[in-house]
Amino acid sequence: MESQIKIAAIGGTGKSGKYLVQQLIQQGYLIKLLVRNPDHAPLTNPQIEIISGNVTDYATVYNLLEGCQAVISTLGLGIPASEPTIFSQSTSHVLKAMHALNLHRYIVTTGLNVDTPFDQKGPQAAYGTEWMKKTFPASTTNKQEEYRLLAASDVSWTMVRLPAIEQTDEAPSIQINLRDCPGDKISATSLANFLIGQLSDENYIRQAPFIANG
Repeated sequence: MESQIKIAAIGGTGKSGKYLVQQLIQQGYLIKLLVRNPDHAPLTNPQIEIISGNVTDYATVYNLLEGCQAVISTLGLGIPASEPTIFSQSTSHVLKAMHALNLHRYIVTTGLNVDTPFDQKGPQAAYGTEWMKKTFPASTTNKQEEYRLLAASDVSWTMVRLPAIEQTDEAPSIQINLRDCPGDKISATSLANFLIGQLSDENYIRQAPFIANG
């Protein structure tokens, strides 16, 4: 049990985030959970502290991170959809608050459409990247800016790049690759377990691994 470790969770009521929160609870972590709409908060649980607000507000992000040992973000555009600049806004505020609070570990998910200088994307990932750039240019550009902010920072970040997420309690094994996406789907439970594993795994610090189910 990791009951003395408190995690700041962003996006924890979303499609993949709710699986992350479920696994954090099962594994004994304490959670400070940011929610835009308190009506979407999970049922009362002694391991969860609800923080109401938005990642676009720095004071809210600071409050969320205070007293935590790490930050995990599965932030999406949400319903109703946020502005497509939400990703860089969130990470900018998180990084600022991390420095203020002397917090070091930040784990964040994104799409396979984010590029790094080390990529050697195969045809499928390259096609998906170009499709996202053409179909969702604003959010794709902003996700790329989020990566730039992380790369320019001095915190211990990991940006996890994902294919399509399947909402399932099944947790098949995963494959990890730093240059190309190794599959076309990832179980939300497999993802949650991988994210939690990064709290103690130093193999992917300051890197952006792709993960997928094998």
